[in-house]
Amino acid sequence: MPEKHAKIAKQKPAKKPTLRNKLVAAPAPKAPPERRKTPPPPAPKEMQWQRANFVDTFFKKGAEFTGELVQENDRLRKHNRDLETDNLALRTQLASDEAIRDLLKRIDHLEREKGALLSHITEAEAVSTRFTSRYSEMEEELSTLANLYVASYQLHSTLDLRRVVKHLQELLQQLVGARTHAIYMSDATAKDLVLVASEGIDPSKMARLPIQRDELSAPMIERAFLTGIEMIKSGPLAKAGKDNPAAVVPMRFDDRIVGVIVVYSVFEQKPAFLPVDLELFKMLSAHAACALTGAFLFAAANGVLPRPSDLLAATNGT
Repeated sequence: MPEKHAKIAKQKPAKKPTLRNKLVAAPAPKAPPERRKTPPPPAPKEMQWQRANFVDTFFKKGAEFTGELVQENDRLRKHNRDLETDNLALRTQLASDEAIRDLLKRIDHLEREKGALLSHITEAEAVSTRFTSRYSEMEEELSTLANLYVASYQLHSTLDLRRVVKHLQELLQQLVGARTHAIYMSDATAKDLVLVASEGIDPSKMARLPIQRDELSAPMIERAFLTGIEMIKSGPLAKAGKDNPAAVVPMRFDDRIVGVIVVYSVFEQKPAFLPVDLELFKMLSAHAACALTGAFLFAAANGVLPRPSDLLAATNGT
């Protein structure tokens, strides 16, 4: 405390303000404030009505704004759900597209495998068809050979003339299917064809057929005898008959024609001649005359076989 009083004593005394300083430092007098015209305060009832109207309008606008916000929120939520659904659908479609691409690749691969398998199957079927066709041809050839063997065996299995003729007629009926037929041999002068055996025709009316030397104007039977060419109808045989034979086959010794086999008509189950029938006709053309002539000579010799010396002499030409 003594120190504090000493400091105060040491301070200089303050100067008193002069009149000039007071005039200069004195503030200028303020202008009187303008009076604002304020509206008279409203009546208490009108004020309450405005306040109620303001509150009502405020809450009404707020409710409308809130409703719009709720609607907008619902719309945005629905839109969001739609976007999520579309997104899920796109993802599913993308996965489906990938699966479809994989399936398409798999299908393409399977199609190529299928094409290769079908190609192999086609080749196998073609090979099988060739084998089947060849097998059928071999069966047909074997059947033809069997028929030819049976026919040749029956013709040459005996020297009895009646049995040879009977066998020849049976071959025509059973293997060729001839319903009516005739076998003609030429006489010594080769002026007539003499009927040797027949089936289904009148022998008295067709016992002899005169041979005309004009090959072009001669009937079909005589023309086949003169030319040595087989006259065999191709195609349907239903209209074949006496005036239009189904087949005329010349019988020969080497290049010498000695007779003809005539097939006038065939059975109903024989619509046309087959290749095996043509082979049988060729065989009969070459072997029938030999069988008939051998049986005839054997009958003329009273069934006596030639002696070995006679055969040797005939072979040596002495």
